[in-house]
Amino acid sequence: MTNQAISSDYSFYNTRNSEETVNKSSGSNMTSRQSGADWTEVFSELKNAIKVRHYSPKTLKTYSGWTRKFQSYTKSKDPRKISVEDVKNFLTWLAVEQGVAASSQNQAFNALLFLFRNVFKQEFGKVDGIVRAKRRPYIPVVLSRDEVDIIIGLLDYPFKLIISLMYGCGLRISECLSLRVQNFNFDMKILTIHDGKGQKDRTVPIPDVLMDELKSQFERVAELHEHDCQAGYNGVFLYGLLEKKYKNAARELIWQWFFPAKELTIVPENQERRRYHIHETALQKALRKAVKKATIPKRVTPHTFRHSFASHLLQANYDIRTIQELLGHSDVRTTMIYTHTVKSVTLKEAKSPLDF
Repeated sequence: MTNQAISSDYSFYNTRNSEETVNKSSGSNMTSRQSGADWTEVFSELKNAIKVRHYSPKTLKTYSGWTRKFQSYTKSKDPRKISVEDVKNFLTWLAVEQGVAASSQNQAFNALLFLFRNVFKQEFGKVDGIVRAKRRPYIPVVLSRDEVDIIIGLLDYPFKLIISLMYGCGLRISECLSLRVQNFNFDMKILTIHDGKGQKDRTVPIPDVLMDELKSQFERVAELHEHDCQAGYNGVFLYGLLEKKYKNAARELIWQWFFPAKELTIVPENQERRRYHIHETALQKALRKAVKKATIPKRVTPHTFRHSFASHLLQANYDIRTIQELLGHSDVRTTMIYTHTVKSVTLKEAKSPLDF
């Protein structure tokens, strides 16, 4: 997106004060309208602001969702008349009337903070007087090692390898499914996670037990890529401005998904044939079947294997800071939640690398 386009997108709010003055003098109903205003421009600028900052599609979906709920709460009040007081009332309404969790209320606050700063061009200032949603103590569901092995044993390809990698490296579902060929360094036995939560990169060791399966998966991907190229497909989906920056990247092997979808996707706008990665709903469905068959009386999701990864490292006496880095947590307090999943934790005995 060019600077000119960005400037044009923001012109609506940059000139709103002058427009308001003109509307008042001409007797326009635009500024006097208290509800039923058109928010199309708001969502358009919100989308542009998120894309310019290279935030993930999930962030766009989440922020747009909360903005839409806020619009509904204010009865589509004229955006020029939206105030911080409206935000306070909305957040209080979420806690008191809707009974949302503290995490959801915080998510709504962050979405509206972004909206005010980057679309409305306003600062929140001091935000107080909000009824806070009660934060309930949360202890994640953790599987035993035997339960992990049983579930993985009941999964078929490629879901067996995906869940094994999530557990073996402590990955989020989005991080695992969006892996590309270039993320794997088999010689160094290192997996690099790009653009994790908060757009933070990190590295984790590749489990030795998965090395052969992962190399076989790479060979499958390379074979599929060669077939796609011969069929004249348009490449994989790339995020942000990567495709504009690297013209041929979408068709290069290193950018191919490590867990590609079976079928190509037809892009409606230009009829291009693109390949996406395995969708998370397919993984969730396969996992539910395996858990049901295993008769394990726990609420198991793909994220449960990340929780189990952290908990099992604590049981093995790994220090909390190491686990924090492997999980990619910004704050160690987030990692500390896993101390509640084990009976006791002792410091791992310090050793020299020569003694490993």
